[in-house]
Amino acid sequence: MTMNPEAQMQFLYTLRSKGVTDGRTLQAMEKIDRGVFVKGLFATRAYEDMPLPIACGQTISQPSVVGLMTQALNVQPRDKVLEVGTGSGYQAAILSQLARRVYTVDRYLRLVREAQLVFDSLGIVNITAMAIDGSYGLPDQAPFDRILVTAAAEDPPGPLLAQLKTGGIMVLPVGQSDTVQSLIKVTRTETGFDYEELRSVRFVPLVEGMGQE
Repeated sequence: MTMNPEAQMQFLYTLRSKGVTDGRTLQAMEKIDRGVFVKGLFATRAYEDMPLPIACGQTISQPSVVGLMTQALNVQPRDKVLEVGTGSGYQAAILSQLARRVYTVDRYLRLVREAQLVFDSLGIVNITAMAIDGSYGLPDQAPFDRILVTAAAEDPPGPLLAQLKTGGIMVLPVGQSDTVQSLIKVTRTETGFDYEELRSVRFVPLVEGMGQE
């Protein structure tokens, strides 16, 4: 990280105090500098535990939520992961430290292009970023060991559930409004899906179709 050691210690302490205790997750978040993904006016607040605005009316999630979602996903070194909602690219970069391959998709071409530039600058080569309608997943690459959705739907989208391997895990926010949402962990079993509610969250809505720049 490019932040000073004191700021780095505070950043990691805040993550732990909010419940991010998994060693691999903390290690990945220590390695990936959030400051690289925050541009302009808000750059000075990159290491605070808060969501920040990015282009296209989207946000970069607060670090503790990124950490808790990553921890719940329980990514293994051989896993193939799908992320729906690239945004700044921060979450995908963290996943890239934990998985074999990360596919990240977003409805905004501008966000995908900007995230790809950051991935390139960091030397991350195991992320494939694409501008597509993520609500339908990525059938060509399915099934996935892990799926992470960083926008809220009323229910877990059927196409994404269908692209999850047996034994696979999906973590996503669900809720009908932007004020009442729950972070859900879905595990695909031999006979169906198990659902576990993790905590309350606030995310931008999952919208079908491509975004206007």
